[in-house]
Amino acid sequence: MKIIEQIYVDGAFVAPHGDERFALFNPATEEEIGEVRLGDNRDAHAAIAAAKRAFPAMRQTTPAERIAMLQTLAKAVAANADALRAAMTIEYGAPQSFLAFSVPHAANVFDVAARTVADYAFTRRIGNAEVVMEPVGVAAAITPWNSNIGFICTKLATAIAAGTTIVIKPSEMSAIQTQVLLEVLHEARLPDGVLNVVNGYGHVVGAELSRHPDIAKITFTGSTTTGREILRNAAESFKRVTLELGGKGPQILLDDADLDRAIPHVLASAFRNSGQACIAGTRLLVPKRRHTEVISRLAHAVSALRPGPSSDPASDIGPMVSARQWERVQAYIRLGQEEGATLLVGGEGRPEGLQRGWFVRPTVFSGVTNDMRIAREEVFGPVLSVLSYETEAEAIAIANDTEYGLQSYVLGTDAERMRSIARQLEAGRVVINETPADAQAPFGGFKQSGIGREFGPFGLDAFLEPKAIIG
Repeated sequence: MKIIEQIYVDGAFVAPHGDERFALFNPATEEEIGEVRLGDNRDAHAAIAAAKRAFPAMRQTTPAERIAMLQTLAKAVAANADALRAAMTIEYGAPQSFLAFSVPHAANVFDVAARTVADYAFTRRIGNAEVVMEPVGVAAAITPWNSNIGFICTKLATAIAAGTTIVIKPSEMSAIQTQVLLEVLHEARLPDGVLNVVNGYGHVVGAELSRHPDIAKITFTGSTTTGREILRNAAESFKRVTLELGGKGPQILLDDADLDRAIPHVLASAFRNSGQACIAGTRLLVPKRRHTEVISRLAHAVSALRPGPSSDPASDIGPMVSARQWERVQAYIRLGQEEGATLLVGGEGRPEGLQRGWFVRPTVFSGVTNDMRIAREEVFGPVLSVLSYETEAEAIAIANDTEYGLQSYVLGTDAERMRSIARQLEAGRVVINETPADAQAPFGGFKQSGIGREFGPFGLDAFLEPKAIIG
């Protein structure tokens, strides 16, 4: 059992004022593996005060000094990859494919931020005005459980790049991962108060961060419902806000697609991170004339996917993070059948041979229409809906007929045609044939998928305010 009794404030591990406990579980076995003591409002206030004290010195740092901090953090995370990966394995249960990406990504975000700082014009000339990009003020971040280490590192890296300090409230369900990461980051010896982390509930610590007047900037990754509440709270003191929220990504499979290449791309997008990803392409749009061929290939490919624990390198799909999340996904699988969709593969219950653990059978529905809830609501599990279209214009209309707009996908062989379609899709990112993104490319959503962008110069802009000095 891992018992976590401390939070991280002003450069030190300290006992929180809060005394409520939260149990931690291994989702692959359902066994309790730890417990975390949660912070409360007073702990949030202490962390904010520490960040506020550290801010004047941090805002005076030079780009070169901030680059050095970022590079040190990158090396620290990379050097402790095994410990971070082990924490993710036991507490989150992600498949090996996601583990192989996550920890290198967490180290890389610091290097990417360092390169961004090196190339960024913090002072610019516009006519007779000198425009100075200054840190917005003390920042707060609220991060989710589905990529805990990566989200903490991303938001910390951007704050340091901007020359500000930060208070982070991670998901309480990821406390073991947070603790291991904090021990790694502590060794990088940032100035006291630059990084502060308070474990706690969203409605307690998260709410306090989103409404406290000493917080100037809030960055949140999570559900659209919670993002809406954060935005309301932030409005009282006009906080600058970045929200990366839900998604219901369409994958447009074009009539010229090579299915030998496209089907693996479809699976990678739909079931990445066991389907627990806001960027998952969970609506597959298929031309009617190729519908029978596609669903036949899809049924065969999905049936071959292997759910299982992280300890099994052959596992393609890990468990859901909690019993509650498992029940949520089961409810959507029942709903799809009630709505009249055809269950192509998968279904309710645990996969064969797995009697314990919050595992879901990878599931595909065909005959889905875009007015069904399984086509409109974020399931956050390994469930794919297949829809049909007649024309390219109809495919684009179906893809855009959603309240979300985070990440869309286009699959085909004609590069210019795919780019033309991509320009018409209402999404913050459009991925063509699963092409990896440049690490400095902006990430964020249209519509109810969020506000603002992360990564690269666009992400750095969100932590800075332009000041024009004229004359």
